[in-house]
Amino acid sequence: MAETSYDCIVVGSGPGGYVAAIRAAQVGLKTAVIERDKIGGRCLNYACIPAKAVLRSADLLSEIRESEEFGLRVSGVEIDYAAIQARREKVVTTLTSGVGGLFKKNAIDVIGGDAALNADADVLVQGVDGEQLVVGARSVILATGSVGRAIPGVKFGGRVIGTEEAWALPEVPARLAVIGAGASGAEIASAFARLGSEVILLEMLDRVLPSEDADISRLVERGLKRQGIAVHTGTPVADVKANEASVSFSYARESPSPSGDDAAQVDYLVIAAGRGADVEGLGLAEAGVELDARGLVQVDGALRTTRAGVYAIGDLVAGPALAHKASDEGIIAAEDIAGRDTHPIAYGDIPRATFCTPNVGSFGLTEEQAREQGYEVVVGKVQYGAVGGGTVYGDRTGLVKVVGESRYGELLGGHIVGSRATELIQELVNVRALEGGFPELARIIHGHPTLSEAVMEAGRAADGWLIHG
Repeated sequence: MAETSYDCIVVGSGPGGYVAAIRAAQVGLKTAVIERDKIGGRCLNYACIPAKAVLRSADLLSEIRESEEFGLRVSGVEIDYAAIQARREKVVTTLTSGVGGLFKKNAIDVIGGDAALNADADVLVQGVDGEQLVVGARSVILATGSVGRAIPGVKFGGRVIGTEEAWALPEVPARLAVIGAGASGAEIASAFARLGSEVILLEMLDRVLPSEDADISRLVERGLKRQGIAVHTGTPVADVKANEASVSFSYARESPSPSGDDAAQVDYLVIAAGRGADVEGLGLAEAGVELDARGLVQVDGALRTTRAGVYAIGDLVAGPALAHKASDEGIIAAEDIAGRDTHPIAYGDIPRATFCTPNVGSFGLTEEQAREQGYEVVVGKVQYGAVGGGTVYGDRTGLVKVVGESRYGELLGGHIVGSRATELIQELVNVRALEGGFPELARIIHGHPTLSEAVMEAGRAADGWLIHG
C-alpha cells in the first residue's frame, strides 16, 4: 500500500522533469518530484548551464583579444580561472534556486532519493537518509535523462573524464584531448583552447559536427583550427593508459594517406562520444515498461509508455537529446495526464544549438538528407559579410543556408554558422511553424543593419532573387 498518493509523480528534476512538474501543478494535479541529486538535474548543475557559463568567459576573452580591430587597445588581460569557476557555480546556484522557488510557488513536493517502479507502478523511494517510501500516483513521468558512454576498452575514472567533469576541472589543463567532435566535444575544445589549453579534438566520423550540414561542418572545423585546436577526423583512438598525472593514447593519422599511428600524452582525456538513457535501477521491466532495440523507452505521441499511467520524456525516448525538447515533452505528458488535448512534437522542427566558436544553429533537413528523401531541392546561401551587420559587427565569414523544395517553396531546413547563430535559427523555425516558406521569408522586412538580414537574403537566394551577395 502506498504511504502517500499523488496525481502525478515526476522522477527527475532536469529541464524535462521540472517543467513537467510545474505544468502538471498548473493544470490542477497534485504533484511531487523525486530527485536523487540536486534540483535542476544534470543539465542545470553539471552540463548545459555550466558549459555555457564557461563558454561565455571564453567568448569575452576572444572579444577582448580582437578588440584592437575595433580601435580598442586592451593590455594586461589575465585569466582568473578560479573566478571563472566561481561564476559558473553562481550561475548554477541562481538557476537551481529559481527552480526550487517555482516548486514552492506551485505547491510541488520534492522527495529526495532514488526512485524505482514496482509491479503496481507505484514508486519506491530509497531516501537519502536511508528511509524507504512507497509513493502512489495516478500517473508517473520518468525524466531521468542520460549518462555518458565511454569508448570500447576505456572506463571513466581519474583523468579520463566525461563532459560534465570537464566543465568543473580545477585548473586549465596544459594539454587536453577530447574524443568526439559533436556539439559537446566541440564546445569543450573551443572553450579550453581559448583559455590556454593545447587541445586535440578527435572524431571517428569524417567531419566535425557530423550531424550538421556539410557546409556548416567545414566552416566550424576551419574556425576550430584557427583557435589552435588540432582537429583529427576519421580518427579512432586506441591504447588508452591513464595514471595519476596524465593519460596517454594512440590515434590513426589522418586520411587520405595514413602512414601509421601517432601517440599523445595529455593532462586529461575527455570522452564526449555519446550518451545513453539513464534507466538503470528504475524497475522498468517489473512495471511492464518496454525498451526498444536502442535501449530507449518506447512511447507514443503523447509520451505514454507501454504501461498505462507511466510516461517517459527527454533523453529516455527517441528524438534529439536536447533540453528544450525534453521540456516540451514534459508539457505534453502533463497535459495528457490531465485529459487535455495535446499534439505530438514535430521532431524535425526542433532547433539545435551548438555554442562553440563559431556558433551553430540548425533545424530540419540538411541538403544531403533532403536530396536523399527525394525532394526537388533548392538552396539559398548567404555569408554574413553580404549584409551590413556582418561587417559592422566583425563577422563576415558566418553563413546562413536555407534548404527548401522548389515546387511549393517549403522550408525543409535551416543552417547557420557564425555569431549569434543559436539565436538567429529561431526565426527560420518560427517561419516554418507558422506555415511559411522561403518565399515568405524573403519578403519579411528586417531591421538594418543586423545579422538577421542575412537570414532574409538566404530566403531570397533560395527564391532566385538575391539582392546582397
